[in-house]
Amino acid sequence: MARLGHEFARPELLLRALTHGSIASATRPDNQRLEFLGDRVLGLVIADALYHSDRKASEGQLAPRYNALVRGETCADIARQIGLGEVLKLGRSEMLSGGRRKEALLADAMEAVLAAIYLDAGLDVARRIILTLWADRLDSVADDARDAKTALQEWAQAQGMPPPSYEETERSGPDHAPVFLITVRLADGRKAQARGAGTKRSIEQAAARALLDRLETST
Repeated sequence: MARLGHEFARPELLLRALTHGSIASATRPDNQRLEFLGDRVLGLVIADALYHSDRKASEGQLAPRYNALVRGETCADIARQIGLGEVLKLGRSEMLSGGRRKEALLADAMEAVLAAIYLDAGLDVARRIILTLWADRLDSVADDARDAKTALQEWAQAQGMPPPSYEETERSGPDHAPVFLITVRLADGRKAQARGAGTKRSIEQAAARALLDRLETST
C-alpha cells in the first residue's frame, strides 16, 4: 500500500496482514498472529515516543496518553485514514455484513499491518511509519487523556455518588451498522445523551463527554 510509505520486500506478509479469518484457509492463514505482534510493536513505539517527548511527565500522566493512542478506536481511525478497509480480504458473509467498516476488524488489521512492516523491514522502519501515521495524535494528545467514562466515574466518586449508569435508549439502522442513542445518568438525576454509529462503547464515551462538559459549565 502506497499510503503506508513502505514497499514490501515480502509482499506475502502484507497479504497475510489483510486476510481476515472469514476467508482464511490452511494455505491462506489469517492475520491474528500478526495482530498479536503488531499490538506489541505499536505499544513499544508509542511508549518510547511519549517517554522522550515529555521528560518531566510522571507515569500517571504518561499512562492515559498511552492508552488513548493505542486503543482500538485510535487504530481503527488510522486504518480509515489510509483506506485499509478497502483492501481487506474478507469472506462473502463478512463483506455483506459491513466488515470493511467494523471498528474491531479495522483495528486488528491495522496492528497486523504494523507487524508485517516490522517483520519485513525491522523496528526502525516500523517506528518511522507509526510516528508518521500517529503524528497528529502524538502532538495533540491531552495531558490528561483518560477516557471520558473513566473521568466521569471518578468525578461521581469524588462527589460520594455511585458510578453513572448507561442505557441504550434507542437503536436503529441495520445490524452491521447500528446507530445508538445512549443516555448516561448520575444518581442525582443529571444526564446527557449521545447518538451515533459505531460501537456502543464509543457512543457511551461521547455521552460521558457531553455530561462532563455540562458539569464543567455548571460549576
